[in-house]
Amino acid sequence: QVQLEESGGGFAQAGGSLSLSCTASGRSFSAYIVGWFRQAPGKEREFVAALGWSDDSAHYSDSVRGRFRISRDHSKNTGALQMNRLKSEDTAVYYCAASSMGTIPTDTSDYEYWGHGTQVTISS
Repeated sequence: QVQLEESGGGFAQAGGSLSLSCTASGRSFSAYIVGWFRQAPGKEREFVAALGWSDDSAHYSDSVRGRFRISRDHSKNTGALQMNRLKSEDTAVYYCAASSMGTIPTDTSDYEYWGHGTQVTISS
C-alpha cells in the first residue's frame, strides 16, 4: 500500500506560479511512477504529467508542456509539480497518483494509488 497526500494548492493570478507537493508513505515510492492529474468542475479527470525513476522520463500533456515541471526526491519519498505561467483553465483539483506500470501511463485506470487532491484556483 502507498498513501499519498498533496499539498501546496491555493490561489494565484494568471501568469503566476504555484508549486504542488506529494508526500508518500507506505511501500517504497521510488518503485512507482508518480503522476499528476487534475479535474475541473463538470469535467473528467485528465492527465497532467508523470515521471518514472529518472528526470528524463518526464511526460507532459500538451496543455501544460513548457509551463509545468514534474520532479521527485527519492530520498524523501516526495513528488512535486512546479506550475508556471498559470492560466485560468488550469483551475482544478490536482491529484497525485502512483503507478506500478513499466512505462509512463496517462490513463487514470493505470494508477493504483491516489491522494485526496488539492484545489488550485487561477484568477484571470
